[in-house]
Amino acid sequence: MSAKTFTAIGLMSGTSADGVDAALVKTDGEAKITVIGGLTLPYEEDLRYRLLEASQHDMPTSDLLRLEKDVTQVHADAVAQLVKQFPDDGKQAEVVGFHGHTVRHIPDEGLTCQIGNAWQLAHATGIKVVSDFRRNDIASGGQGAPLAAMFHRALFDTDEKPIVVLNLGGVANVTWLGEDGALIAGDTGPGCGLLDEWAQEMAGVSHDADGKLAAAGKVDEAMVAEALSAPFFARPLPKAADRYDFDHVDVSTLAVEDGAATLCAVTVRAVAGAVARLPKKPKSLWVTGGGVKHPVIMAMLAEHFDQVRRVEERKLSSETLEAECFAWLAVRRLRELPITVPETTGCRQPLCGGTLTL
Repeated sequence: MSAKTFTAIGLMSGTSADGVDAALVKTDGEAKITVIGGLTLPYEEDLRYRLLEASQHDMPTSDLLRLEKDVTQVHADAVAQLVKQFPDDGKQAEVVGFHGHTVRHIPDEGLTCQIGNAWQLAHATGIKVVSDFRRNDIASGGQGAPLAAMFHRALFDTDEKPIVVLNLGGVANVTWLGEDGALIAGDTGPGCGLLDEWAQEMAGVSHDADGKLAAAGKVDEAMVAEALSAPFFARPLPKAADRYDFDHVDVSTLAVEDGAATLCAVTVRAVAGAVARLPKKPKSLWVTGGGVKHPVIMAMLAEHFDQVRRVEERKLSSETLEAECFAWLAVRRLRELPITVPETTGCRQPLCGGTLTL
C-alpha cells in the first residue's frame, strides 16, 4: 500500500538574509516529489540589517524577540502570497515546514538557534507547522547540518552514481550520492557569504552581480593557501559550519576585483578539496543555491569537475530548492521518518526531527 501524498509548504530564510523562499510541494516524504511552484519575498532593508546584526553580534533579548516576531510575519506573508498564487493546491496545504532564520550555529559546542515563532505562524496561516529541525540531531551528537542530503538522494534517485549536489548559499555544502543509496554530506567552507560582504563593503553593491568584480580580478594564490590552511578544511565530512566561521579569510589588502576573485577561488577549492576526500570521484556535479548565477564560480568549478550542471536542467529551481526541502522534511516529520543519518551530520543513529505545532 503506497504512502499518503501530502500537500506541504516549505519556508527558508538563508544566512544572506535576502528574504523568505517559499515552495508548495506534493510529496509522500520519500521518492514522490511534485513541485507546484515557489516564490521569494524579500526582506525590507531595515529587517535585513537587524537579521545580520543578530547573526554577528549579541543582541538584547527583547530586541531579539521583536526581531523574531517581525521575521515570522514575513514568513506568514510569504505563505499567504504562495496560496494566492497557487490557490487550488495552496488551500489544500496540510503542513508548513518552517526552518526559521539561523542566528547562531556552533555545533562543536552543541549550540544552534533559529528564530521564528511556530505558534505565531500556525495562527496566522491556519496550518500546522513543523519547526526546530536541528536540535534533536545536535542532542544526538550530530552537527545539526546540512539537512538537505536525504532530499537530494530522493531527487536524484535514478541518476547514474556517484554524483555530488553542491548548494552554494552563504555557506557551501555538498551531498555525495553513491551506489545503493550511499550518501555522505557536509559543509565544505564559505559559499557566497564572504563574497557578498566584500561586494557590499568595498563596492557598495548587494552582491557581485554577473561576476563582474571577480571576472576583472586576479586570484592571490598565497591568500587562498592561507585561508585553506585553517583546521576546518582538513576535517573529513560530515562537518558543519556557521556562516561566520570563515571570517579569518582576509583579503582586505587586495583591490576590490582581486579580492572578489580570490574569495571565489577559496570557495571552489574548498569544495574540490572536500570532494577529493570522498570515496569515489563524481560523474557530475549538480549546483544549486545563489552561486549558480556567478559565472566565475561556475567556471572555476569546471576546472575541478568533469561535468558541472545547474539543477535547472532538471526543471528544479536553485532559488527555492531549500524551501522545497523543508516541505519534504515536514512530511517526513508527520510520518516519523528520519531526516538525518550518521553519514550526513554525524548523529549517533538515524533520527526524525522537528517540533509539530498544531
